[in-house]
Amino acid sequence: MNQHNAIEHINDDECREFQSSLELVGRKWNGAILLASARGARRFSEYRTLVDGISDRLLASRLQELEREGLIERHVQPSTPVMVSYTLTEFGDQLIGVLHPLVQWSQARQASSPLPAG
Repeated sequence: MNQHNAIEHINDDECREFQSSLELVGRKWNGAILLASARGARRFSEYRTLVDGISDRLLASRLQELEREGLIERHVQPSTPVMVSYTLTEFGDQLIGVLHPLVQWSQARQASSPLPAG
């Protein structure tokens, strides 16, 4: 099936679902948080270190959002003090895999015609 035929099979509901997913991934900081998780971040402090510039409040909010969306799983160890860790879910791991070609496309695009800084 060529690319044109594949696009003809996309219906409006699929388009809306895709748009929702694209907005989730494109929301500021979500990509960086998912990448940090894929690179091994587990504790809140590790995410804060790997996601340069994010505030604690926003990081907590984004981790909750990604958990609600089923991309990150929160684990609580009842100890003193309580230990909380986060890991990618299977869907989160799959998302990292499907985003990789987009990253490669972006790098190729930028290399062939540099975008103005902005």
